[in-house]
Amino acid sequence: MDGVACLPTMEELQHHVLRKLCEPDDLDPAQTPLLQAVITRRGIPCGLFFQAQGPRLLKIYAVWAGDENRILFYNCNGERIAETRLSEAPDPGRLTA
Repeated sequence: MDGVACLPTMEELQHHVLRKLCEPDDLDPAQTPLLQAVITRRGIPCGLFFQAQGPRLLKIYAVWAGDENRILFYNCNGERIAETRLSEAPDPGRLTA
């Protein structure tokens, strides 16, 4: 599931994250809630934490490390299951906490 993607807008980034999180457990992205929170370093936004929730209390995660231009995906056990490198991404400095 590793690869490179061009995701220049927040909407494209969120859609990609939700789709990738839903794939391993065959979840329907249209029915899966996606929560997100801004990650800061020394008070400056640098990425996003995503959590998708499925049936039976299933929670899966992704972290967009904006300064590293990559998204890391984790299963419900906290094991990394995929990584997407970004050739283009939104500016993490424009995120609001």
